[in-house]
Amino acid sequence: MNHAFKSVALIGKYQSPDVAAAVLQIGGFLRERELNVLIEQGTASSTRLGSGFAVATYDEIGAGADLAVVLGGDGTMLNAARRLAEHGVPLVGVNEGRLGFLTDIAREHMEVGLGAILDGKGVEAPRFMLDVVVKRGSRSVFHTIALNDVVVNKGDIGRMIEFDVRIDDEFVYTQRSDGMIVSTPTGSTAYALSANGPILHPDMVGIALVPLCPHTLTARPITLPDSCTIDIVLQAPHDARVHFDGQERFDARAGDCIRITRSPHHIRLIHPPGYSYFAMLREKLHWSASPRHL
Repeated sequence: MNHAFKSVALIGKYQSPDVAAAVLQIGGFLRERELNVLIEQGTASSTRLGSGFAVATYDEIGAGADLAVVLGGDGTMLNAARRLAEHGVPLVGVNEGRLGFLTDIAREHMEVGLGAILDGKGVEAPRFMLDVVVKRGSRSVFHTIALNDVVVNKGDIGRMIEFDVRIDDEFVYTQRSDGMIVSTPTGSTAYALSANGPILHPDMVGIALVPLCPHTLTARPITLPDSCTIDIVLQAPHDARVHFDGQERFDARAGDCIRITRSPHHIRLIHPPGYSYFAMLREKLHWSASPRHL
């Protein structure tokens, strides 16, 4: 990776009691390298470090930062990715959460890992996103983007919902189930994995449809090309909830069409040198571990 970084933004997990110390440590490390340091507005408020750094909104980070360092778990990274997607700011993650599929630099190695990236030794990995429009009749009533997944589910009702699935305007099936996960390769190791969906390598450009507890046992996950238009149409009398990366929600009504396509936006993840996707899976999913060590 060949990039001269001049301005770096710090984005932290608001709920973590330890993130303030990490922000302070990385901020000092960046200043020693004579880099301009910005701290995201919400992070500054939660850590009370705003007086020591230039405070910036996400739009200001998008306009002025060459790199954003995200300190938290995958949820923090997902939020930052969606907020910065239109700006194209590269993202690097320091894991302050649990599994950390997207935040792959360990806290104890953050200066070494970040230093290598600042020296141009990082590995850039673009990840595509999903564009979602909810149509109600002839009107579009909601629009957003998602990096991991779009989840249509039964919400707070204690029974299955029914919906049609159409691909490129072709009817595929009517399904009765708890819902459907529409996942990118990035999201294939998240909720979709727990629903027996396939793990998609991040270099793939496929989209996985993963049913949630389908009433028909032959309703299996399907992997589609990213060029497809996916329509999920709710059948009366069923309403449903639609979740985007587990962070944003829309309450859909019977008859609504949730239309999902590949977004024109993508994110640019930066991994430290030596990063291996399969080594990451082996560590996070405990592959090759003896059962007594799980």
